[in-house]
Amino acid sequence: MARSPIAAAAPVAVLDGWEVSQRRSTAALRLADLSPLAKVCVRAEEDSPAAAALQVGFGRARRRPDGVLVVGSGPGEWLLVGPPGSARTLAAGVPGGEDGGGRPVSVVDVTHGRALIRLTGDDAARALAKVCAIDLRDRVTPDGTAFRSSVAKLAGDVVRDDVAGTRSYLVGCERSSGQYLFDALLDACAEFGGEVEGFQPR
Repeated sequence: MARSPIAAAAPVAVLDGWEVSQRRSTAALRLADLSPLAKVCVRAEEDSPAAAALQVGFGRARRRPDGVLVVGSGPGEWLLVGPPGSARTLAAGVPGGEDGGGRPVSVVDVTHGRALIRLTGDDAARALAKVCAIDLRDRVTPDGTAFRSSVAKLAGDVVRDDVAGTRSYLVGCERSSGQYLFDALLDACAEFGGEVEGFQPR
């Protein structure tokens, strides 16, 4: 059985081989551990067939019709985020090996090496701003924005990925720092009445 680096809040169940929290919250601001989601890192030249297939530029993110999130996480670097257990399928969908022009394409499953946290609610930007110096106003970082920044003094990846019209951020970091980051974000949410929410696929 796989376990997230973030301790699962009771009640706990097993989903697709992962131990996950089933806690539900009605709070206006919620923090959830989404580390069980499949995460695949792709590195390729920006004019390669792999880049063309992903259709997302650096600093942007979009949802495909199948629900997979494609993040332009760096120059020539992308992150694919999908349902638990789907990493192999995600990787197989990317033109891999050499792209036909002799340029290598790297496709790596990083699911178990990265923690992923979702912060959702109207006060999500105010809470995140307490630990991240990026301007989170709509005109600067609208829905579909992706960036790397210091988050609670860690190097983190942040994606604005609104849910049903509600402001929401995905925050990722190295697995070893997952619990620390979750606790830091939960502390930042406290003044807004934030609560822990159990795992939900999106």
